[in-house]
Amino acid sequence: MRTHFDKLLNSSQQQKQLPLIYALIIALAAGAVFSFALAPFHWWWLAILSPALLYATLHNRTAKHAFAIGLAYGFGLWFVGAFWLYTSIHEYGDTSAFLSVLMIAIMALVMGLFSALQAWSYRRFFPQTPLTFAPIWVLFEWSKTWVFTGFPWLFAGYAFTERFLDSYAPLFGVFAVSFVVILLASAFVEILRRRFIWIIPSAVVLFGAWAVSHITFVEPKPEKPLSVSLIQGNIPQDLKWLTEYQVKTLEIYAQLSRTEWGRDLIVWPESSIPLFQTDIEPFLKAMDEQAKSTNTAWVTGIPYWDIKESQVQDYPLYYNAMMASGAEASGLYKKQRLVPFGEYIPLSGLLSWVLPALQNDPSMSGFSRGANDQKPFSIHGHALAAAICYEVAYPNLTRRNAAQSDFLVTVSNDAWFKGTAGPLQHLQMVQMRAKENGRWFIRATNTGVTAFIDHHGHIVSQAPIDKKAVLRGDLPAMQGQTWYNRFSDWPILGFSVLLLILGWLYRPRIVDVSFKSRR
Repeated sequence: MRTHFDKLLNSSQQQKQLPLIYALIIALAAGAVFSFALAPFHWWWLAILSPALLYATLHNRTAKHAFAIGLAYGFGLWFVGAFWLYTSIHEYGDTSAFLSVLMIAIMALVMGLFSALQAWSYRRFFPQTPLTFAPIWVLFEWSKTWVFTGFPWLFAGYAFTERFLDSYAPLFGVFAVSFVVILLASAFVEILRRRFIWIIPSAVVLFGAWAVSHITFVEPKPEKPLSVSLIQGNIPQDLKWLTEYQVKTLEIYAQLSRTEWGRDLIVWPESSIPLFQTDIEPFLKAMDEQAKSTNTAWVTGIPYWDIKESQVQDYPLYYNAMMASGAEASGLYKKQRLVPFGEYIPLSGLLSWVLPALQNDPSMSGFSRGANDQKPFSIHGHALAAAICYEVAYPNLTRRNAAQSDFLVTVSNDAWFKGTAGPLQHLQMVQMRAKENGRWFIRATNTGVTAFIDHHGHIVSQAPIDKKAVLRGDLPAMQGQTWYNRFSDWPILGFSVLLLILGWLYRPRIVDVSFKSRR
């Protein structure tokens, strides 16, 4: 039997708690508003408020209740934060509105399990303190980059892209920025509880952000800047892969490029050539000759059929790829991270009834994954590290590709998500990757956002969205290496694990008063 003291202790804790239903509602709302801290709204303070509310609702909760609260938070986070998927599923996937919303709700429920397990682990194994809440948050963000191939979206650190705390990015990456954001959020709750000691660590990390912002990791190379033209064709997604529109697509990109030959580099976006290289050899040869005659390098997105590999494997291998040709240009890059339901359909035979229109899209026929050790493009003596679309959401993948590079280049087609926050959140990630690696990012897209982003992660110029456009820029090659590019995520992950180990070792022990009373 429990003693009278045990009952009084439990009763005291329960009186300090909101009823569980209220905690669930608050957590759901807190998760739902988080995405407004990101592009295109940029209400960064919500990235503090949202996790602060979750931290507060978990106070003194059982692990079981914490799981439910975390699930509510995660569901709100993903249902609102990733609702841009509705456009691709409903409008381009030819799926009913009801089923589209249901699919997003299921996705939000599955992704919400990350927050549920995070909250459960926090209350099950660790003391209630920002020094355990922040590191466990970071470890679960990191897990979203690799569990089930990953869906690395909606990280707290992205809310501070081009804002004060992003100065930590060149040191330890976006997860370090997330760590500081969550530490400040949970410390704010503790300060409201009159635990003013938390003003000190809050001040330390804020001062640290100011201090590290004065560190110079990279500098321009002495040679002249690279003159670059980005071509935005604005091809509607529902026409892009139609056989009768393929020649029209090529004509649009060729016409927009007509005045740009003679510059150092022309970049066309992802799958701007909607045919395999084997089907369009005369066009590619003509473009190569045009580029060489004007001393221009040409990089384009193209679906690529690797015939030699296919013969070895005894089945066709198709890749979402980028290729370089023209003057002083060489390289082929095959996309490493493919998008489920975007570039291949898991269990496509079983799911054909869910997304009927996508079954006839060549881009959905099942691309293969590119190798991890691909070399950067060589363009006029410069090394350009490549990333295709969704890949820039993976910090370590971009870091690995960026090693020994002068520039970063990414091509994308966000027409699937026209009119939503998705493309702008995507651009925000590109900015963070540029900051982490200390390199200019060249970004060419089909419908937007086409942009030049400097080594500080600032947008230098961008083309208008949903219009045909040509964007020109002169970009300096950078030399030097950021700490993040050198050491990856391991410092912040190791620090987080260390804090959790210390928290677990020195967590408060609950004394079994009833057992002692019987003795």
